[in-house]
Amino acid sequence: MYELTADEIENVVSQNVIPSKRHLGGAVPYAFTDNAVAMLSSVLNSKKAIEVNIAIMRTFTMLRKMLLMQKDFMQEIEKIRKHLSEHDNQFLMIFEYLKQVEESRQQQIDQANRKRIGFE
Repeated sequence: MYELTADEIENVVSQNVIPSKRHLGGAVPYAFTDNAVAMLSSVLNSKKAIEVNIAIMRTFTMLRKMLLMQKDFMQEIEKIRKHLSEHDNQFLMIFEYLKQVEESRQQQIDQANRKRIGFE
């Protein structure tokens, strides 16, 4: 269990977990970790407490899965970004090669069309 900071309280209010800071009556709220919730379930034996505990534990499990999925997505995005970066470099090389070919072709055309000088 730990006290929430002012930023965390603001975040809780902004997500409509609680209606406003005034709702707290000036007290700083406490938050429980998933382990603390599991420990509370062994102390509290009412039916409502058990239902709430199960709901909270399912929420923590879902959050963990979401965080792992986000991590996997971020890794995939980074792989794609690196792959595209490599392709960008390859495209730049291709365009540079095409530019050189075009310049070479233009030199050949200029050479063929130049005014001839000398003895005829």
